Amino acid sequence: MDNTKHRLVVVVGSVREGRFGPVAGSWVAEQARQHGGFDVEVVDLADFDIPTELPAVSPKAAGHDYPRPGRLAPLTAALDGADAFILVTPEYNHSYPASLKAAVDWHYTQWAAKPVAFVSYGGAAGGRHAVLHLENVLTELHAVTIRDGLAFPLYYANWKDGRPLDPEAPGYAKTLLEQLSWWAGALRSARETAPYPG
Repeated sequence: MDNTKHRLVVVVGSVREGRFGPVAGSWVAEQARQHGGFDVEVVDLADFDIPTELPAVSPKAAGHDYPRPGRLAPLTAALDGADAFILVTPEYNHSYPASLKAAVDWHYTQWAAKPVAFVSYGGAAGGRHAVLHLENVLTELHAVTIRDGLAFPLYYANWKDGRPLDPEAPGYAKTLLEQLSWWAGALRSARETAPYPG
């Protein structure tokens, strides 16, 4: 791994049958690799059986001793090692999917003092309601949310062959990635200088 690059984890948040998430996730990962400032890993939540029943102790209180199922170890390791995240989410009933909430709830310190950007898709709103809810949750976990995200309204009519039809989309992605890279560098330096007090 190139230590001059930031470790970016792109999380595909939907596990729904016939989901569009892997298409959007693959495209944004490609944009991040072309950017040049990131080592990119795509984590698809459909690859994990994430339980919704949680232990009595909170992950904040338990820290590294939190009793996660062994099958979540690769997910936890990916989140632990990340300098930055992009969450790819649909909008279900004006919010984000339960699979993504479960993945977030099984972790705590993995998000702290790290930047999170959002790529959303849906109907007319393009998943923006889901992002608003995620921003609230991630702020509670001491993450830094990036203002400039990507939203794809009516994605089923506005993508072809794995790519958005909007010619401006790569430019919007570049803006997101530039902000994410800046915050990833700033926050990694801060974490290396002193433990985050959260």
